[in-house]
Amino acid sequence: MSTEINSIRDVAAAVRGRRQKLGLSQESVAQRARVSRQWLSEFESGKPTAELQLVMRLIDALGLRLFLEVPNETHRSKRASPPDTVDLDMLLDEYHKS
Repeated sequence: MSTEINSIRDVAAAVRGRRQKLGLSQESVAQRARVSRQWLSEFESGKPTAELQLVMRLIDALGLRLFLEVPNETHRSKRASPPDTVDLDMLLDEYHKS
């Protein structure tokens, strides 16, 4: 199963959900990830900042994998371009293809 991540809160929710699905306590996961239970509790509660190295250890401890993806050009241009603007890169690409 894949989950789109758009914020640190999304990561926290995915971590909490995985931990609960596995039936693990915060204490046991914290020990596996070599973080404090307090840190894990704060992270799962949506703490807006967290050290990436600790988050990566937590992800690994839960058997999760993290992927980064470059969205396709159509998706990117729809999200990145405000209404009534022209994506010059896309127009130039189309021009060069024809």
